[in-house]
Order: sequence, then structure tokens, then C-alpha cells
Amino acid sequence: MSLLPAFGAPGLALGLTAFLWFGTTTGGKVKPLGWWWTLFLAMLAGAAYKAAGTPFDLVSSLVNDGLGLFGDLVAGTTMAGIALFLTGVILYYKLTTRQVAVIGIVFWYVASGAGGGYSLLAEKINGIMQSFA
Repeated sequence: MSLLPAFGAPGLALGLTAFLWFGTTTGGKVKPLGWWWTLFLAMLAGAAYKAAGTPFDLVSSLVNDGLGLFGDLVAGTTMAGIALFLTGVILYYKLTTRQVAVIGIVFWYVASGAGGGYSLLAEKINGIMQSFA
């Protein structure tokens, strides 16, 4: 018997997205998510989207297209540089929790391709998400 049911990566991605969407507004019976919980759940959701494959890879395709446009504007920009930039935005720019959720999911996709410490953490969480699938 398992404590967690078999959500699968797609189910986990959808469930976490619902928690992020509805948990970053007020009005429910439960208090809204705090900043750190929002960032943590966004990173898990990003890993679940990456592990889920088709049709959920549309999210990563849109992010990849946006990163390609950014790379065209600023020549020589690497994924690691963009991940470092997004880290600064997340940590130092005043964001709503909903903005943290969206940027956190984008950050996770970038981090998985950045190499170094960013990708090590991304690979570990992606491996965990694959085991849920």
C-alpha cells in the first residue's frame, strides 16, 4: 500500500497547476500560498510538465521559442545565463505569488538545460517525477 496514489506525471502537473492557480488568489477557505511554497510547487509543476511528455510538452515548446527569441536579441546568451537572470528576478523583483508561479515553471525548464548545479537539481526532481509516471 502506498501513501501517495499513482497520479502519473500528467496528473501531478495538472493538480499542481490547479493548486498554483487557485492558491495564489484570495477568497477560499484556506489561506493563499506563501511565496516560498509557491516557488517550490512551481518547480515541482515544471518538472512534472517536463516528465509528462505530449501534449504537456507544449508548455516547454512555448518557453523554448521565447528563449530562442531572447537569444536572437542578446547574442551569445546561454541557458545558464538566462537561469541566473531568472534567479535574480525571482529573488529580488517584487512579484505577486501568481507571477512567482509562472516564472517558477519557466525557470524550471531553463534550469534543466543550464548545466551545473541548476541541472543537477532539475534532473533529480525530474527523476522523481518519472517514478510517479
